[in-house]
Order: sequence, then C-alpha cells, then structure tokens
Amino acid sequence: MQYQGLFALSLLASNLAWAGSVEELADKVQPQVVEWRHHFHQHPELSNREFKTAAYVAKYLKSLGLEVQTGVGKTGVVAVLDSGKPGPVVALRADMDALPVKEVNNLPYRSEVTGEYNGETVPVMHACGHDTHIAMLMGAAKVLVAMKGELKGKVKFIFQPAEEGAPVGEEGGAKLMVKEGVLKNPDVDVVFGLHINSQTDIGTVKYRAGGVMAAVDPFKIEVHGKQSHGAYPWMSVDPVVTSAQLVMALQTIVSREVKVIDNGAVVSVGMIKGGNRTNIIPAEVDLAGTVRTLNPKARELVYEAMARKVKGIADSMGATATLTMPYGDSYPITYNDPALMAKMLPTLSRTAGEGHVKEAQAVTGAEDFSFYQEKVPGLFLFVGGKPLDVPEDKAPSHHTPDFYVDDAGMELGVKLLSHLTLDYMQKS
Repeated sequence: MQYQGLFALSLLASNLAWAGSVEELADKVQPQVVEWRHHFHQHPELSNREFKTAAYVAKYLKSLGLEVQTGVGKTGVVAVLDSGKPGPVVALRADMDALPVKEVNNLPYRSEVTGEYNGETVPVMHACGHDTHIAMLMGAAKVLVAMKGELKGKVKFIFQPAEEGAPVGEEGGAKLMVKEGVLKNPDVDVVFGLHINSQTDIGTVKYRAGGVMAAVDPFKIEVHGKQSHGAYPWMSVDPVVTSAQLVMALQTIVSREVKVIDNGAVVSVGMIKGGNRTNIIPAEVDLAGTVRTLNPKARELVYEAMARKVKGIADSMGATATLTMPYGDSYPITYNDPALMAKMLPTLSRTAGEGHVKEAQAVTGAEDFSFYQEKVPGLFLFVGGKPLDVPEDKAPSHHTPDFYVDDAGMELGVKLLSHLTLDYMQKS
C-alpha cells in the first residue's frame, strides 16, 4: 500500500508538471511520438503476431496509471482512462500490424525484419503507416491523462492487431475485437480513428460524411460443365465459354444497373482457374474476385444481380454454377455518421486551421474500422504525412516498398485525437 501511494503521488506530480493546453502538450510529447514511431517502424510485426509491439504499448500505458487489458483479439491492447465524472465513453483506435513488404528506403530506422507469412519467410515493413497510428494514439493518451481534470466520462484506447487481415485459418482484427467485447464494459458511445496518408500534405486533415471507404465482399464462382476433347466441343458443356460470358456480364452490373452518380461500385474478377491442356475442354472452371461498394443499397443490388446473372448464364449454357459471396473476409462500409460529422467538423477546423480541412473523395479501398462503426457512431479521418515540397504525383503510395510519411505529420494526429475526445465530452 505504501508503494502504491508513492506511485500515485509520483504520477500526480508528473501529470501536474504536464498541465497545459492540448497544443502545448502535443508540442511537448512530439519528440517522444517520433521516437516511438521510429521504434515501431524498425521492429514491425505481421498481423496477429504483434507480440513485442503490444508488450511495448501495454508497458507504456501502465506507466501512465491506466487500467490495461492485453490479449484482446489475440494481441490487442485496451486501456481505460476514467475521469471520475459522469459522461460518455469515447473510444480511440490505432492499428498495429505491418505488411509482407521489403523496404527500399534508406532511413536510419528502416526495417530489416523478416517474418512468416503463409508458411514462407518474408520481409516485413510498416508500409501503410500503422507505426505512426500507434505512436499518435500513445501521444494522445499522454495528453489526455495530463488533462484528466477537463474530461467528463471515460476514454477507451484501442490498439488493434490484424487490420490488414488475419492469417489464413485465423480470426483477427476489429471484427474479432468487437466479438470479444471491446466496445463493452464500459459501453462505448462513439469511436474515432485516424489514418495517415502519404499523398496528403502535412498539416491537412481530410474528412467525408457517409461512406468514405468501401465495403469489401470477395466472391468465388464455381462453374461446372462436361469435359470433352477439344476437337469435339459439341460433346461438352463448356465451362470456359460460360465463364467468359460471366466475366463480361458481371461488368454490366456497375455500368448498367448501379446508379453510378450516387453510388460508387466495383466488380472485379481477379482469378480464373481451369483446364490443364490445350486440347481438353475441362469439366470445371473457378473464378474469384472482389466487390467494392460505398452504399448499403448498392451493396444489396450487387449481391442480387450477381446471383441472378450467375444462375441465368449457367442455365443458358446448360452448365451449373455456384456463387459464394462473401468468400473469405468481408468488411462493411466505413461509414462516417453524418450527424456526428457535422457535430465535430468545427473541432477539425479549430485544430488544423481554416484551409487545412478538406472534404475527401470516397475511395474503394477498405478499412476494418467499419466493424466498430456498425455498432456505434464513429468517424474515420485522414491525416497528411506528405512533405510539402514533394508533389502529390511523386509521393509513394501505401503498400509499396518506398512508402514514406514524414514524422511531422503526427503532431496534428495527436491534437485531433485529443480535441475530438475533449470536445465530444463537452458537447454531450
């Protein structure tokens, strides 16, 4: 008890020394945020294997005096800051996993790490900026602990594994964390998340109300016909020709059935497998691909249209076809609650400054942050990481070996997470 009392007094003194505004505190913590980012970048870990990353994060959060839970959704870390006053529960989320990409950047903190992916040894790199997300949320945790007296309610810090997708045969990511109750006990009222962007200027934040990132629905079509010699096609029920017609027909869903002026959608076939000789018409062909939609109604339409076309074309050819959708991991639409967006837009303007808040175009990439937004209102925003002297068309894109974001972009992220939390609590 004596040790705990001394620790509490020490923590109180530390927090008092950190008293100040969000801007002052974010400026103070920025060198530490950069140090954390460099550490995580140099020591990346693949999805569901973020053991050292999680341990590092948990140790730091405990040093802030927070209640910390580990092993959520396999390697996730969750911490709660309780203001001791009634109010909403605000969740802040960062993802922790890296990608099987070999870094080519000549940085002093470049990754030389390897890991195991699908049974193979692969290079590992933070090629999507998740290292900055971890560091920004750790920085926001320090700021908010220092400003505990101004909070109302509780803050839940969520450090999530496997945003890039769990290994084959495993569960993971936001879906598993939600399944294991990350939004409960205490029950979360609202969730905020940020993603750094390598092609957006430092100091800029981008937002969009409604669908901002697409739902993802992988699909597989198994076409069954009748095998024959290639010289006698009339003796076959040709699954190759059937599949060719299916590929072309699927393209008409977006071009002729989706109201494209209101709803973005993509139907792409990415794999066709069938046959093993030039003179044999095979018995079956498999197709696989992805559907991306930005509107729930468009998603429903695509599901219905695909099932209709697959059956109709197979029937017309005398073949049979089975559509499986979703086939594997399926993500909902990353949907920014319009009322919440309107409520918090002044916070973005005040934090980033007029002229540095821009409405984003919806993108057909996906984010499993959407699983949190299915359960509670949430906002997912984009923070600039591109140096101002680099043209946008010269900035490396995400998931590439030369992916790069500047450390300076993280300070705005820390401020946004902190201000969104404080302002939401004051407005609730």
